Amino acid sequence: MRQGSTAGNDDGPARERGGVLEVFLVFLRLGLTAFGGPAAHIGYFHEAFVLRRRWLSETDFAALIALCQFLPGPGSSQAGFAIGVQRAGGIGGGVAAFLGFTAPSAIIMTTLAIALTSDAGALQGPLAAGMLHGLKLTAVAVVAHAVWGMAQLLTPDRARATIALAALAIVTPGGVAAQLLAISAGGLLGLVACRNVVVDGGPVTGRGPVSRRAGTVALAVFAGLFLLLPAAAGLWGGGFSLFSAFYRAGSLVFGGGHVVLPLLQAEVAAPAGIAPDVFLTGYALAQAMPGPMFAFAAWLGALTPAAPTGAMGATLAVLAIFLPGQLLVYGTLPFWARLRANPRAAAAMAGANAAVVGILGAALYQPLWTSAVFTPRDFVLAVAGFLLLAVWKAPPWSIAALGAASGALLAMAPV
Repeated sequence: MRQGSTAGNDDGPARERGGVLEVFLVFLRLGLTAFGGPAAHIGYFHEAFVLRRRWLSETDFAALIALCQFLPGPGSSQAGFAIGVQRAGGIGGGVAAFLGFTAPSAIIMTTLAIALTSDAGALQGPLAAGMLHGLKLTAVAVVAHAVWGMAQLLTPDRARATIALAALAIVTPGGVAAQLLAISAGGLLGLVACRNVVVDGGPVTGRGPVSRRAGTVALAVFAGLFLLLPAAAGLWGGGFSLFSAFYRAGSLVFGGGHVVLPLLQAEVAAPAGIAPDVFLTGYALAQAMPGPMFAFAAWLGALTPAAPTGAMGATLAVLAIFLPGQLLVYGTLPFWARLRANPRAAAAMAGANAAVVGILGAALYQPLWTSAVFTPRDFVLAVAGFLLLAVWKAPPWSIAALGAASGALLAMAPV
């Protein structure tokens, strides 16, 4: 069976390349509207770049997600960076995607850190809580739509459906190690169960804008900064210390999102003397932001008591925490593409792609469903959002606006 043969035009080759400005504007819209955290972002990306604009095929998208699951750093931001590289044909597209997706939440978090830390209570209340809850329900709908679409194309037979179910069972109890185990197990099972699968389409980066030499340089830069920044921090302190701490956090955390919080607490907040209640206030605010969870670094960077602080500290913190993940995915892309061209690797990738469906299904349950769907009204709103996406083909940003408005109205309505 040819993987993706049931997809029709959804699994065809990616469209021709676009410009850096196009990439920036598309990701800026996502940066303003993609609520719900890393799992939801995968759903938003799937809707925007596979179903709506067809910048990637289903198989390339799943392979890209599998790659980002293997690497440390913010997985959804790494996927966005790689999509930008593919679309614009070089690192400029990746930078444009990063800026568009990250800048809105980073700017908001920086502004709040500077202006509102002394009056965090002003950011709370039933109306704000209702809007946040509505956005969580939007995330449930978006991820459910992504699971539904990817399952049709990446688990078209019993073998791959079984791999997806096994991955779901492995990952549902939680833990980043479980995700890595599920993808690894899916790849190994694919060697046996998916030997007859032929993967259509080109490499994960489309026409291959990243050369092997450029990839090697990026990996060398990543390793050099990881080794040298602590020494620079010890010698000169200041901005080097801030940059080193956040770079280390972005380099060592697999899974991204909420997983980075304990490391930031230990590596940044505690040494800087940022009080636990201030740390948790920023964390709570980050839940209400669109875009990447790692933008929480802007809050901490702006509040560090030692210079640089304020907007400069926030900027350094955001750049430092995202940089290692982007270097890793840029450096790995050309080798990942070559690996996928091998027939045995194609079989393993088919199994890994099926495991990605299971992992996304587990994310739909935990943390999205368990943190958002509490009442029959919640269930109805989540299903309504799913149907608007799947049947009426409504854009995700409109579902987010509708979810926030519905949550606010329900918060003010009598129980």
